[in-house]
Amino acid sequence: MKFLNIGFGNLVNPDRVLSITEPDSAPIKRFIQDCREKGTLIDASFGRSTRSVIFSDCGYVILSSISPEVLSGRLNETEEIGNNG
Repeated sequence: MKFLNIGFGNLVNPDRVLSITEPDSAPIKRFIQDCREKGTLIDASFGRSTRSVIFSDCGYVILSSISPEVLSGRLNETEEIGNNG
């Protein structure tokens, strides 16, 4: 099984990723706060500024300090390896 590296040694199962967004909009910020209160937020940014928000199919929201563009590229690489390997 291949995993998506979201920074600082943190890995996510790419099959569980629904979307990767930027955290700049007000609705996303409200959603992050709601998840923090519900206990479904995973902060994998290690104190750095959050550059992407990863939504999983099991209801968890993961914060990363890596940009959505970089994570998308890594996700595509993971899919290509999975299809070829």
